[in-house]
Amino acid sequence: MPPVIQAEALSKFYGRRRGLDSLDIEVQPGEIYGFLGPNGAGKTTTIRILLDLIRPSGGRAEIFGLVPQSAGAALRRRIGYLPGDFIVDGGQTAGQLLAHLAYLRGGLPRQRYQAVADRLGLDLSVRIASLSRGNRQKVGLIQAFMHDPEVLILDEPTTGLDPLLQQTFLAMAREAKAAGQTVFMSSHVLSEVQQSADRVGIIRDGRMVAVESVETLRRRAVRRVVIMFDAPVPGADFDALPGVSDIEVAGNVLRCQLAGRADALIKAAARHPVESLTMTEPDLEELFFAYYEAEAPTGAADDE
Repeated sequence: MPPVIQAEALSKFYGRRRGLDSLDIEVQPGEIYGFLGPNGAGKTTTIRILLDLIRPSGGRAEIFGLVPQSAGAALRRRIGYLPGDFIVDGGQTAGQLLAHLAYLRGGLPRQRYQAVADRLGLDLSVRIASLSRGNRQKVGLIQAFMHDPEVLILDEPTTGLDPLLQQTFLAMAREAKAAGQTVFMSSHVLSEVQQSADRVGIIRDGRMVAVESVETLRRRAVRRVVIMFDAPVPGADFDALPGVSDIEVAGNVLRCQLAGRADALIKAAARHPVESLTMTEPDLEELFFAYYEAEAPTGAADDE
């Protein structure tokens, strides 16, 4: 089947400042595609071009084989969109806003958006101006999901949500995939993308660094591990474990780097009484540098 979202050599310049530089994207039907990058990498610019909120300086983009600039409302009614900064009139209640948006979409029964609101724990009778940032984000999520769109385009969807509601959102995304919907979600949080996405596109400075399956991303992600034992342990017990490197043992504390599966390390640690274990995901800059270093021998980075 043809891609749901496709962009070729997409570029955007704001005067002399580059927003996007020859960006290629291909999102397949029924997949969750994580668009990963730090703030300012070009994620929001890409999404706004896909929705024809801004126009590209070069290249082309299509959704369902249609060009956003010319497809208009016929295309937008098939999309559920959450902007990175969901700003609406604060004088109305959340229920009034959703009822208005439901009307604009041709009419949706209140039960449709009420069910999503109940799941997210949002009181629709409260005025939007009095809602916290997290609750306003819930309103944005409801309006994106409530009409069961064929494709969801979500810009930093978990911003402002507490950890429990972040998990609720990820469950909603997986359920949308199971129902045959396509989800394109931007994020700067590696762990939430790993939990939900099938593939990940990594963008930095307006350029696509890599496109990987989540399994490949997990294998390449190097985590920092700190294990505190009840008593000093011999460092030799942890030498030569697969994926373990940079081992430092100081008394009853082991520090190391871990790439890939944690099974061998956990089994080795379990031979000693363990007081605590901390595993820290790499930050995005570390992940990007790992990809740049992997590509450097080809000369592609120098050409850019």
